[in-house]
Amino acid sequence: MLRRFIVCLTASAALSGCILYAPVDLGSLGGPGELRETLVEGTSGPKIVLVEISGEISDLEDRANFSLTQRPSIVAETKNVLERAAADDDVAALLLRINSPGGSVAASDTLYHQIKAWKEENKKPVFAFFNGISASGAYYAAMAADHIVSHPAAVTGSIGVIMPGLSIEGLMEKYGVADQTLTSGPYKDAGSLFRDMRPEERKQLQSVIDDLYRRFTSVVAQGRPGLDAARIRTLADGRVYSADQALAAGLVDELGYLEDTVAAIQKRAGISESRVVVYHRSNSVRENIYSRALGAPDLSLSALELGLASLRRSALAPGFYYLWPAALTR
Repeated sequence: MLRRFIVCLTASAALSGCILYAPVDLGSLGGPGELRETLVEGTSGPKIVLVEISGEISDLEDRANFSLTQRPSIVAETKNVLERAAADDDVAALLLRINSPGGSVAASDTLYHQIKAWKEENKKPVFAFFNGISASGAYYAAMAADHIVSHPAAVTGSIGVIMPGLSIEGLMEKYGVADQTLTSGPYKDAGSLFRDMRPEERKQLQSVIDDLYRRFTSVVAQGRPGLDAARIRTLADGRVYSADQALAAGLVDELGYLEDTVAAIQKRAGISESRVVVYHRSNSVRENIYSRALGAPDLSLSALELGLASLRRSALAPGFYYLWPAALTR
């Protein structure tokens, strides 16, 4: 039996009072819904599975509609999609549609590993399409693809590692607040926001970043064999590139649109026609190759959430990231 309740949402500042009453079906919220297949392009031929990698790359589950809807993390959902694609003999290739600023080091590497392992085990081509922003950890994950097509207006690059941090020691001194943290060793609180970093701590943390950076450039070298190590180091200074710049630098293979990528896959796979399919949750709608999974279809709640999005502030948890933070929004 479906349960329903009436939600009264009160927004602060500019929005005051009870502004919205909406019936919410709790049976459609909470869980991510069943994974199902939908045809979004073509009528016959082998299948091309469109895999969406969108948003910050993380192994943490996401929640939407004021935390009422649970969504699997990008890492977990990609694993689900890859397993289903591997079990279908009609699947001829994967098409990664990427629109992401990257994410955590571990999640980006796991995503790359999953895609690369699928390609090697199934012996089928994997193409990547850069749509919008495909930077840092998203570019890292794309190195598992055989061929990269970039939208002419996309932005990519930002190859490198970042560890966010700040110090409020001066502010604490101004208000007479002292840090009394106890540690078991001199490096245990390295990077603490409560005090300035000591030179030896900065050196030690930089060594970790350098190791992770070498891993990133090594993955790029494997994914872009036409670039030598010296050229990769020159390109991998953290800057972002326009699509034209990325093509000239050899970071992508060609410029085009999603339909062009499908045509390129058909040519590589030696097929004259194909069916592009997506695996999506039962509480999302997919109508064509440009559709996106939108989560639970509660339009009133979604609209209000979008209206309050400007009140949110970007934030990064402590850690190491393959991420272009300028593109991150929460």
